Amino acid sequence: MIQLLSFTISAINLTKEAIPIALAKGVLGTIANFLTLAETVIKNKSDFLAIVKKCETIGKVLERATQDATKDDLQGSFWYALSDLNVSVNRINSEVASKKEQGFWKRLFSVTIDHDRIVGWENDLDRFLALFNVRLYNFTQTSTAESHLKAEAIAGIAIDLSFGRAMACLSDAIRYRPPMLPPRPSMFYGRGDLVAELTDLVVNDEHIALVGPGGMGKSSLAKAILHEPLITEKFADRRFFVTYDGLDPSTITFETFMTRFAGALGIEFAGADLVRQISTILGSASALVVLDNAETFEEASGSSALGEIPPAIAEIADIPGVILILTSRSRRNAPNVLWITKDIPPLDLSSAQAVFFQIYHHASRSDAEEDIKNLLGELEFHPLSINLLANAAQQNGWSPATLLKRWGKKGSKVLDHGKGKLQSLSDTMRLSLSSPSIQDLGEDGLHALTVIAFLPQGLNDTLASDLLPSLLQIDHVCDVLCRQSLVYHQDGFVKMLAPIRHYVRDSLPPPGPTCLQEIRDFYYDIVQQWSKKRDGHAGIIISDHLNIERIVALDLAHAPEETYCVCWQFLRCLQWHLPRPTTLAPAIFNIVENSSTRTLQARCLQHLGWLFVELSQYAEAIKAFHAAQGLYLTADDHENVASCVVEFAEIYRCQGRFTQSQQVLQDLQLSESWKYLSDTGKARVWYFLDLTRLFTFAPSADELFMKSLEDRNWGLSSKISHQAAKLYYGGTSSRSRCS
Repeated sequence: MIQLLSFTISAINLTKEAIPIALAKGVLGTIANFLTLAETVIKNKSDFLAIVKKCETIGKVLERATQDATKDDLQGSFWYALSDLNVSVNRINSEVASKKEQGFWKRLFSVTIDHDRIVGWENDLDRFLALFNVRLYNFTQTSTAESHLKAEAIAGIAIDLSFGRAMACLSDAIRYRPPMLPPRPSMFYGRGDLVAELTDLVVNDEHIALVGPGGMGKSSLAKAILHEPLITEKFADRRFFVTYDGLDPSTITFETFMTRFAGALGIEFAGADLVRQISTILGSASALVVLDNAETFEEASGSSALGEIPPAIAEIADIPGVILILTSRSRRNAPNVLWITKDIPPLDLSSAQAVFFQIYHHASRSDAEEDIKNLLGELEFHPLSINLLANAAQQNGWSPATLLKRWGKKGSKVLDHGKGKLQSLSDTMRLSLSSPSIQDLGEDGLHALTVIAFLPQGLNDTLASDLLPSLLQIDHVCDVLCRQSLVYHQDGFVKMLAPIRHYVRDSLPPPGPTCLQEIRDFYYDIVQQWSKKRDGHAGIIISDHLNIERIVALDLAHAPEETYCVCWQFLRCLQWHLPRPTTLAPAIFNIVENSSTRTLQARCLQHLGWLFVELSQYAEAIKAFHAAQGLYLTADDHENVASCVVEFAEIYRCQGRFTQSQQVLQDLQLSESWKYLSDTGKARVWYFLDLTRLFTFAPSADELFMKSLEDRNWGLSSKISHQAAKLYYGGTSSRSRCS
């Protein structure tokens, strides 16, 4: 072994002197150096046999390849290959020298450990030599005159039969062409902080998965990262963009996946063991690879693809110095890779406006910004939708007012003004819905989508199986929809991004009658069981209040008679536990009067009035009470007529309008309804009349609350208020003393 090392070192040094290319001289000089270290300090020299033979091969190949050549003759692929080979041998030399300096070689140690390390160096040379010969082969294709270089190189490699993998790589390689990176997106707003964060992760050798719905800007983000200064400094020309756009997930194969990958690296392969061939190329130096539209192969339905692609990605991700960025609508990213998953958010308002007005020029930004802002908000600042909206308005010459009108009339159809996923929201959505995972859900998937789009809050995650018992696998369905970025989980609900919701509502049938009835039955049962206590039923009403409101509003428009009771009970729950404005107001007011349901409709209006009072919306409250009073009067429900009048009086009194408060109560006593009131009803009117009169100082304190004092329901309140009136008047019954 010592003789072999000595002979090889001498041969390499002689070859180095004869070679005219400086870089090749440097490669051979580095090889000679670490072989010398092996000769002088390494005890288990026999483990170096394979490396010695490979180094001998390198010397012979370089001698033949550079014979009678000048630097100008050996540019392009050969020069890149030689540079990569230089990196390889320098790395080995540095590690050997480092171990020597640390005293690593000065003591006995485990043969197994030494052997493993040396085998690692051997594999390192294998990878770099394979790449060297692939590039050298392609270099020899540039002219007929240089064809002898190819033959000489192959002959040199063939000397060492243990280098069969490099021969296989060389014979399988068809051609090399430097890959072209996509440019940095010209329209790229509001992502500066995110680009900086992701760039920092990549520079620190983290694999990243960018996940989100179609049109969120994942690909643009990846392209921007590729052109960041820190990225170009670290990876130079070793940045690759592999796109799987346009492929059918149902037909993709492992070979299709690998061929597309190899093409982005600039090499077309034939033959077997494609992963090893690509790993050889990537393993030569640090590399950054973007796998764009990864949902295409992540959702591949072919069993072979599903089985082979994830391990291949994991193997590539494990190559030292290789970093992967993956963009996908799917969360089904390759296992066994330490991905840092980033959900790509929508734009902020400022960036959304910048995108829109970068495209749209038919009105000044200052004139159109306010109208457009609300429209962009309806799209939840979804980048693709904003782009499509702006292009539609620009190409059609619409004014902002016309654009708003078109949106109100056509909805998401406005966002379809071309073909392909970049010009049509429908095409983008159809691409998502065509995913094999979604297709496998069958009708249940579409039912779930339409329900989630129909419910303003989305589907309550915890109650999903209770709300939709006919969808036996609803939890699984929601999980699949979430993995495909069609829905997302937030605050306990399965929700949907606005553009997706608009598409589903505009393009798919509404929820089927079975699903709607199940949702209705569950929510109505909860509302009808609720009492004024803050119990479990109240908790569900509070958590799902917008969804319940949506169902009630729909039913008021189509079957009000069956909905009135649930409606007023729901309004009462809002009043007690969640006072807020409600969209039920116009639905209740717009119901066509029916003689058989006047009382029920009036009760809804009455509870609506009480909710308005709770919100201090007195004008709306008076309107609701007035409408309820009219219906009660027609239905001869005089007790509730009086109740509405008392509410008028109380609103006026709270506003300090004491004269008006007193007047409406006195007018009630002169009306036809008065004679039909019960004693308790009359006592109530007297009580509130005196409560108003108290602040006018018109009667004496002895006169106040006396008429209602004897009623069993109002007697105690009247007694307390009478004593309070006397204190309020100064502790005497004399008006003169008070004045």
